[in-house]
Amino acid sequence: MSGDRPPPAECAALAAELRALRERTGLSLVALAGRTPYSKSSWERYLNGKKLPPRQAVEALCGLADEPAGRLVALWDLAEQRWSGRSGVPERPSVEAAAEGSARRPVRTYVVSGTAVVLAVTAVLLFLVAGRDAGGGAGSPAAVASYPQSWAPGCAGADCEGADPQEMGCGAQGMAVTLERRRLAGGQEIAVRYAEKCGAVWAKASHLRIGDRVELSVPGADPKRVRAAGQRDTEVYLSTAMTVTAEPRAARVCFEGADGGRECFAPSKEE
Repeated sequence: MSGDRPPPAECAALAAELRALRERTGLSLVALAGRTPYSKSSWERYLNGKKLPPRQAVEALCGLADEPAGRLVALWDLAEQRWSGRSGVPERPSVEAAAEGSARRPVRTYVVSGTAVVLAVTAVLLFLVAGRDAGGGAGSPAAVASYPQSWAPGCAGADCEGADPQEMGCGAQGMAVTLERRRLAGGQEIAVRYAEKCGAVWAKASHLRIGDRVELSVPGADPKRVRAAGQRDTEVYLSTAMTVTAEPRAARVCFEGADGGRECFAPSKEE
């Protein structure tokens, strides 16, 4: 596919979704390259729609963003078919080619091709909206498809104590589960996450305000804390360091708002 033409609609939609995920992680392209098998320049092309990423790259970014991979992989399938030409929808011709062939090509062929493009784009947009409206976050009913990750976590057991869950891969898709999720009165959302292979639990927060603090405590272990120190911290997910425990449901999370409010909760004891 020529680099001087805009990407097909399905590919542009995939690139936009990937950019949103990258923003959520808060990772630079250099950091993204350091945590995946793909280089900085490759990620630049993937995120700008200049090149179709491998499916594994989509799954890897979903894992770093703690996003179920099913919706994005389905979109990747559509983009891959369009990019490779297997979708049956012809690539948009150049102005010169269109002018040269206009005398020979039946008008109804343009109508059919145009309709196919519209239907394909509409299907992509409806698919994305449906996934978001259904709450396609981790643990939601919309996360119907799960794809195994191609890597093992970077730590296990005692080695995970105090480590970053995303850096170690413990928060990757299919690796961790949400034990409890709370939406607070101020709009902040806090989840208690646990990865069995890592043997560790942590708190993950989003929609924080500058000055908000989150603390995770587990009996017998040092508490782990995270604070929204600046504007950037209010726009991405923040996670506490991990606490190794064999009883993740014994964890307790406390939120302290910048305005002085405090709220604590623990995961339900029910499995």
